[in-house]
Amino acid sequence: MEMNRSDHPRSLTLGISSCLLGEEVRFDGNHKRDAWIVGTLGRWFEFHPVCPEMAIGLGVPRPPIRLQGDPASPQVVGVRDETLDVTEELEAYSRETAAGLEGLSGYILKAKSPSCGMERVKVYRPGGGQPRMGQGVFARALMEAHPDLPVEEEGRLGDPDLRDNFLERIFAHHRWQTLQAEGLTPARLQDFHRRHKLTLMAHGQEHYRRLGQRVAAATGRDIETAGAEYFHDFMGALRHKATRRRHVNVLQHIMGYLKRELEPGDKAELLEVFEQFRQELVPLSVPLTLLKHHFRHHPSDYMADQVYLDPYPAELMLR
Repeated sequence: MEMNRSDHPRSLTLGISSCLLGEEVRFDGNHKRDAWIVGTLGRWFEFHPVCPEMAIGLGVPRPPIRLQGDPASPQVVGVRDETLDVTEELEAYSRETAAGLEGLSGYILKAKSPSCGMERVKVYRPGGGQPRMGQGVFARALMEAHPDLPVEEEGRLGDPDLRDNFLERIFAHHRWQTLQAEGLTPARLQDFHRRHKLTLMAHGQEHYRRLGQRVAAATGRDIETAGAEYFHDFMGALRHKATRRRHVNVLQHIMGYLKRELEPGDKAELLEVFEQFRQELVPLSVPLTLLKHHFRHHPSDYMADQVYLDPYPAELMLR
């Protein structure tokens, strides 16, 4: 079964913390080059590097800074000298830069950074005591300005499930960008939803049903407004974990499209592989590869159009 490879262009752009590409912009003059990001993602993505601390003129090397005070609205001060206060400069730069970022398909942030940390960044109490947790100033502005943009920290991408989910969201986001560039219509919205049916089912049946209702209600409404509401819920649905149990339900659903073609032995083999996947003995790529093998012999136009079977380039395949 040949999948639609136009879904996987090599022109996607990811925003990224500059230090992760090997740029020596850390406070101590070092970098945090990530080999997987540079070596693997670099084959498929253009990178748009940003270092907020360099951008506001702190330079290299520079005194280290940290978050202090209220986690919802922290100050950004020097670690050794609290009279160094760059709160206003960093907030202003972050708001302006985040608002101007257009055309990105995702963003990778440096974990624990007072400017770029996505979550669990230490926010110190002025009088001492146990730090609380918050977000980096730039990371907060980025996610507020682009709530549907796939965003992750490089540390979390070491988890195969989180990495798979991030890649899935990046390419889904790009498909929506392409749809918008072509011109959103009710028919194209329906087609987008249909092609992602199995993907949404893997993240929860309720998401597919709710989004189906949004598609049905789009007729007669302003399509741009209806589309924005749909896409916000769509990206929210993809952030929900696709569990092995849900994947098995989807795999069994796919197998139903082969029930008249498969011999009893083939059916038994598929069910055995599904069970091996459920028990975490094999990765998702094993049952998917076997299913696609059968669809090559028994083609299905509907199944060939389903994103679930080929969510991102095979070279990035983690499933």
